[in-house]
Amino acid sequence: MRKKTTISNNVSLIFLVLVTVTIITSVSAPVLGVENTFTNALGMEFVLIPSGTFTMGSPPNEPFRIDSEVLHPVTISRPFYMQATEVTLKQWHSLMKPRMMGYRKGADNMPVTRVSWFDCMEFIKRLNKLGQGRYRLPTEAEWEYAAKAGTSTAYSWGDTIDCEKAMYGNNSLKNDECQLYIQSIGLQTDQPAQVKSYRPNPWGLYDMHGNVWEWCMDWYGNYGASPVTDPMGPESGTMRIRRGGSWFGYGHSCRSSNRSSGHPATRYQTTGFRLVREIP
Repeated sequence: MRKKTTISNNVSLIFLVLVTVTIITSVSAPVLGVENTFTNALGMEFVLIPSGTFTMGSPPNEPFRIDSEVLHPVTISRPFYMQATEVTLKQWHSLMKPRMMGYRKGADNMPVTRVSWFDCMEFIKRLNKLGQGRYRLPTEAEWEYAAKAGTSTAYSWGDTIDCEKAMYGNNSLKNDECQLYIQSIGLQTDQPAQVKSYRPNPWGLYDMHGNVWEWCMDWYGNYGASPVTDPMGPESGTMRIRRGGSWFGYGHSCRSSNRSSGHPATRYQTTGFRLVREIP
């Protein structure tokens, strides 16, 4: 009986993997009459993300997986624009004056950090007043869908990570495994990289793995295994979702399905954000 149970479990796992691959490749056709890219007055570049269905979460055998990464089919019913990079210091300073929010030092194309979730909401409020579309943070599902970019592996390029692929392990005190490589390509240690320093994912998005954690719209909460469409997360909570990993930590925290959270009023030195521009 034990042997039969083992065989049955293995067959179920194989079936689950096959279903996962099928779902992930379900991406809708290009949107007629909508440009593939968009750049606004602040120089923020956006990439068109098609609607489609994918498997959110990670398989049980993925290294460093946490229990809340439950596999479940998610449908993104409408296409949207995702910012190609994290919001930069130049873009931030164009709307948020130093006396109001404090001045962040660094090169223009460094990702802005030490911004709370509430700070992001204020930036979005001001950006929307310019009348160039409706902007917001991505939902957690939209973020993971865009990060995976049609792939089924732990990262958008495969199942392992190394220092040439993303900005991580750049912390002299906690994890310095990538600092020699980082110095060899002319980047600074103990801080994030300028945006576009690493190759984009298959959908043209930069730094979805590493560099800085990114705020999402959702409250943090567990999700189930049932299929869902355009999930928005829990209706209430105490912590907001952060995704992507950062320069400060380990490579496994940069996995596409890895989940983290933070208090929405906290300004972490490792956390920034990127935006979604909705398509009417």
